Amino acid sequence: MSMLTPPGMGGQYRITGDKYPRMRPRRRRARLTLSVVATVTALGLVGWGTLQLIDVFTGGGGTASAAGSAGDCVKQAAASPSPAAGTSAAALPKPAQITVNVYNATTRTGLAKDTADALKKRGFKIGDVGNAPERFDSKVKGTAVLLGPASALKTSLPVLATQLTAADQRTEAGRKGTAVDLIIGDAFKALTPQTTAARAITALSHPQPKAAPKKGC
Repeated sequence: MSMLTPPGMGGQYRITGDKYPRMRPRRRRARLTLSVVATVTALGLVGWGTLQLIDVFTGGGGTASAAGSAGDCVKQAAASPSPAAGTSAAALPKPAQITVNVYNATTRTGLAKDTADALKKRGFKIGDVGNAPERFDSKVKGTAVLLGPASALKTSLPVLATQLTAADQRTEAGRKGTAVDLIIGDAFKALTPQTTAARAITALSHPQPKAAPKKGC
């Protein structure tokens, strides 16, 4: 029997060797584990709270902001000048550079002369004045027919058209010179008011910018 064995305990509880039971280290290890878990949890809560404060002061996370900006992208209008009726502002002549032949295709006498005088007062040059050629005589039911060479389609004819309402503009193949014809029709009553015609010429020479869609984000 070992000297460490209490008397009367026999060999059942004999303690031999130099190793002893360890009970306390297990408790310390459990406490240490709990402390580590608690510390990690506290740090996580502090970090989460910090992120929430950042979200409050910055207006939300980066992902939400990016998604919102892409989803709320609004098209804006970008100004792009576009001459009216396909004309070129730089190529438009002034009334003083346009020679107009005035012909009367109606049965009303003196209409060609009166119209020619009115156009002359507005700055146009006047060429021939008289009755319309046979192919147009009593055959123009609208306001008027404006006839000229192919080169006048986007130059002289649009300028002359500002002086009348709903005039029919045409070109004549093979026609020489730069003069244009104003053939007065049955629906003609008078030239457009001079102020209205002047604004129309200004609009042709200085077209307003045309809005075109453009993404702003």
